Amino acid sequence: MGDTRGDGNEGTADGRVAAARTGADPLHVPVMLDRIVEVLAPALDRPGAVVVDGTLGLGGHSEALLRARPRARLVGVDRDTTALERSAARLAPHADRVHLVHALYSEIPRALDEAGADRADAVLLDLGVSSPQLDETDRGFAYAHDAPLDMRMDRTQALTAAEIVNTYPVSELTRVLRTYGEERFASRVARAIERRRAQGPLDSTRELAELVRDAIPAATRRTGGHPAKRTFQGLRIEVNAELSILERALPAALSRLAVGGRIAVLSYHSLEDRLTKKAFAALATDTTPPDLPVPLPDRQPELRLLTRGAELPTDEENERNPRAQSARLRVAERVRPARQ
Repeated sequence: MGDTRGDGNEGTADGRVAAARTGADPLHVPVMLDRIVEVLAPALDRPGAVVVDGTLGLGGHSEALLRARPRARLVGVDRDTTALERSAARLAPHADRVHLVHALYSEIPRALDEAGADRADAVLLDLGVSSPQLDETDRGFAYAHDAPLDMRMDRTQALTAAEIVNTYPVSELTRVLRTYGEERFASRVARAIERRRAQGPLDSTRELAELVRDAIPAATRRTGGHPAKRTFQGLRIEVNAELSILERALPAALSRLAVGGRIAVLSYHSLEDRLTKKAFAALATDTTPPDLPVPLPDRQPELRLLTRGAELPTDEENERNPRAQSARLRVAERVRPARQ
């Protein structure tokens, strides 16, 4: 969402929170910033061109795009009211070209309507957890800190990680951890949670992280990072309905992308990247029936893929910004109007 990403547990520091509240924090480096500007700016050359940042966060990518294209307008979208407040402060020098909307990024068409824009010339979706969410430890995204089991990106919603952990049947917990967390030992972790919650509510990130560590075989714990990483990912995705929102967001954003417009998606795990790849591929393929001798004009590709597979951050960026290490970038350009 506009700034540093990852699983929320590499290099976080409480000392950064106060600085982030005032807007830009020099330690919050947007992931693949130069590359995002490079691929999206060409679509913003016309006066009044509209860029939609569907996951605004601290507004780092948006700020760079507004600077690169002084005649472009921004429609910034975020489900997190705290992120909107902080990005508004950061983007204040460009306030006459900025329209911010509290919404899910699957609601990009509504955000464009509110801003009085028919089409987007560029769209950015920087998925995962944003810096404001990571650095407020009481929001419960990080297993590196003790905090309430919350994990809500939008704190106006009701469902929290604590409710999932304490009320989901073991079969549902197993599904969440296996499907969304890609946890090999999902059933073991779910059963351990069931045993623990029989003693009373489980509501601490640290206690959950320790419980997960103890539930996973010792040999497995020695590799692959913190043993709780996958469990926290699975819970976070379930709390925030991240994959179902992404499934709706991609076609919604593409439906309002102008011809010649570009969309860039930064993913941080394979589930997000697969959905993005599938959505782009479906519109970048000639769907003329194979038995016809010539291509049908109305079945020609709507998108042109601008990245070969998923692009990765450079080694230099990974070293400078550990949260970038899992990033995967896919970019496409609309070459034909959307089929009606």
